[in-house]
Amino acid sequence: MGITGRIKSPTYAVVEPYELPGLNIWHFDFYRFADPSEFADAGFRDIFASPGLKLVEWPQQAGGYLPRADLVLELTVQLDERRQVMLTPQSAVGLALCSRALAASPNLDRAT
Repeated sequence: MGITGRIKSPTYAVVEPYELPGLNIWHFDFYRFADPSEFADAGFRDIFASPGLKLVEWPQQAGGYLPRADLVLELTVQLDERRQVMLTPQSAVGLALCSRALAASPNLDRAT
């Protein structure tokens, strides 16, 4: 995506922003939310209403405050320590993103 340098986990900061030419990215980690109302209290609605890519870990911790995801990405650690990635489109935008990701990675195993 053009990001150079380290990608920090936002577990303690809750959100880490990244700015690229023509694209703003926000990486959220809601693991520490004890109550979904913390999402509203934190003022994240404005970020989610703005253009850009929002990546969310532990979305269930925000309850019904999050908009519906366009694309769900699930990572599973395999017994041999490899990672299995499952992409599940939830909208036309998500389907387009999924198609672009698969086209850019021709060596991936694909499930139907």
